[in-house]
Amino acid sequence: MRIVLRFAVLAAALILSAELARVSAQGTSPHGAAGFWLSVQSVIQRYLGRPYVWGASGLKSFDCSGFVWRVMLESGILVKRTTARKYYMRLPRVAAGSDYAAGNVVFFDNLKHCGIVSGRSEFYHAQTSKGTNLSHFDPYWRRKISGFRAFPQGR
Repeated sequence: MRIVLRFAVLAAALILSAELARVSAQGTSPHGAAGFWLSVQSVIQRYLGRPYVWGASGLKSFDCSGFVWRVMLESGILVKRTTARKYYMRLPRVAAGSDYAAGNVVFFDNLKHCGIVSGRSEFYHAQTSKGTNLSHFDPYWRRKISGFRAFPQGR
């Protein structure tokens, strides 16, 4: 029985290794950038409507950087859980003119708050008064924008 179990573990490791090599060769997810964003959105959808709790990073409640961290983690991106300010310093810059591209991380209020861009007019975040939600880049939020960073590609 032990030999069969060892063989099964070895076979699973080889399959996983081959898949990781294939994904790495593509540079993005197995389904390309669009497929990666769809998988990120499915993670986001799972956590919408959760309450805001300072310092929380899921599964039942979040603060803004905890929400971004959880989405990255469950999308295959291993980063240290930290503050919005440190994410801004660590994440890659966005290409010129693509600030509002879906999946970018947006930073507000002198790097004290962050969220994930959904598109030109909306973003996901953990808001103190509403919890995790989809908000519009209305005049209130637009005037608070400090910058954008790229959401690293995972799996």
